[in-house]
Amino acid sequence: MKQWPDNAFLSGYYEPLTAECTAQNLVVEGEIPRELNGTFYRNGPNPQFPPENEYHLFTGDGMIHAFNFEDGRVSYQNRWAQTERFKIERREGMSLFSGINPLETDPRYLDFVLNDKEGVANTSVVYHGGRLLLLEEGHLPFEMDADTLESQGAWRFYGKLNTTMSAHPKIDPANADMHFHAYMTAGPFTPDMGYYQVNAAGHMQESHHFQAPYSAMVHDMVVTENYVLFPVMPITGDLGRAMEGKPPFAWEPDKPTLVGVMPRSGTPDDIRWIEGDACYVFHFANGSDVEGVITVEACHFDSPPLFPMVDGTPTPANVHPSLARWTIDMNASNPRVKMDYLADHGAEFPVIDPRFAMREYQHTWYTSSDRSIPAQIPDSDVVYNAIVRFDVKSHTADSYAFDAGYVAEPMFVPRSADAPEGVGWVLSTVYDIPTNTSALCIFDSLNISAGPIAKAWVSHRVPVSFHGTWRPA
Repeated sequence: MKQWPDNAFLSGYYEPLTAECTAQNLVVEGEIPRELNGTFYRNGPNPQFPPENEYHLFTGDGMIHAFNFEDGRVSYQNRWAQTERFKIERREGMSLFSGINPLETDPRYLDFVLNDKEGVANTSVVYHGGRLLLLEEGHLPFEMDADTLESQGAWRFYGKLNTTMSAHPKIDPANADMHFHAYMTAGPFTPDMGYYQVNAAGHMQESHHFQAPYSAMVHDMVVTENYVLFPVMPITGDLGRAMEGKPPFAWEPDKPTLVGVMPRSGTPDDIRWIEGDACYVFHFANGSDVEGVITVEACHFDSPPLFPMVDGTPTPANVHPSLARWTIDMNASNPRVKMDYLADHGAEFPVIDPRFAMREYQHTWYTSSDRSIPAQIPDSDVVYNAIVRFDVKSHTADSYAFDAGYVAEPMFVPRSADAPEGVGWVLSTVYDIPTNTSALCIFDSLNISAGPIAKAWVSHRVPVSFHGTWRPA
């Protein structure tokens, strides 16, 4: 078998698992709250074979890690998403689709790649309408059985979705409707976008298509009670570049940020494109609107990691995101995106109490980097060693850093359906560097600085994962 290459995103915390495992009754330090019952899912890239081309973190095969909580006990299982790509590679016994540029694909499979509907299903996961859906923005959702993690295949919302689906849907707590977008819907590197809404049972209610000002990677979106925001920022996609062997996706800071603002009661004909400074946001915490003034909390990069400049040179080193507030006054005759930083520490992978999505709220939890422990944190904020709770009203923070560990995106779970905002627990998988194993850590959500109240240990490493979801029992 081919050896794994020397690549930072294939070693240490990122090193892929080579097996699917099931473990009952994980060893627990502390005490698991008995009220915490349900399943915590994590999704991330885990290539099954060494790459043939230059590996990009976003292209590994999806792998789900599921932690099931029941009456103070925790069990664990992990399974690959057995997409069509995964099955072809397993049959051939080698990597065939590892590059981010589709034109680098083995010519035997180029037609398959250009028409594939399942992709790698490696970015996010949502439980909605009774289905566990793995999301990766270049393809359709991929369904797995929520209990067994058996792969079910592409899901089209009862045949109504014919484009891709983003990895960051928004669920309205008022009615459990799910809103999501898609980009490059007319093909690779096109400026075409889509906006969709499905009801609590997974039936399509709205489907709209429109063109963005330019072709870009639109990873996340924002929904408030009265508006939908489509943030187009200059990580651009260009087929001509790809055909010349240049970066298919690249940072073009000469282009402005343009946020498409559409009333939820409207259509794409009502979109207004609001300009702001060039920046990039992979993830938004939440958004709300009051009397036509929209506010959004964002993990804001002045320039992004992981993507080069147009000529292939790297973007600036030591690029770190910070929590920022975007304000758009839709009452103004010529509104602009106003961007203000809220904190002086790093912030990525934000989550909120989902019962307050799309509305005014107080708390967000996210990963950060405590750089007083420099030996553990590389130059780029691609990994993090701290969990932060930030109060968006008082601008105060409560945090906890691990001396020798990397943390994944947190997950907030309310103590009960009627608990006040932010009262509950925060979950995060933590990679323990000295032992090369991982623990699922549980925090009191309003007392992060006290550290974990419990840790459930996995006997192996849980590799880097991007996003997760919680399914109540």
